[in-house]
Amino acid sequence: MRYRLTFVAGVVLGYVLGTRAGRERYEQLKKQARQFAQNPAVRNTAETAAQQGREYAGKAYHAVSDKVGDRVPDSVAQRVRSLRERAGHGSGEDDWGTSNT
Repeated sequence: MRYRLTFVAGVVLGYVLGTRAGRERYEQLKKQARQFAQNPAVRNTAETAAQQGREYAGKAYHAVSDKVGDRVPDSVAQRVRSLRERAGHGSGEDDWGTSNT
C-alpha cells in the first residue's frame, strides 16, 4: 500500500510540475488532495499506521538497547537511561520524546 501511495503522489507531483494547465487546475488538485486528507477513513488509517510505527519502534529500541547496552558511548547511555526513567514515571511521552496522543 505504501508503494502504491508513493507512486500516486509521484504521478500527481509530476503532473502538477509538468502541466501547463495553469493555476486553476493546480487549485482544483489542491482542493481534492485536501478533501482526501480530511476523509475520516484516511485519517484513521494514518493514525493506526503511526501508532503501529511507534509500537514497532519501541520494541526495536528495547531489543537493540538490550543487546548493545555496554558498547555505546557514555553520552548515549546516559540519554537512554534518562528516557527510560521518564517513560517509567508516566509522563505521557514515548521513548523518543514524542507525545502519545
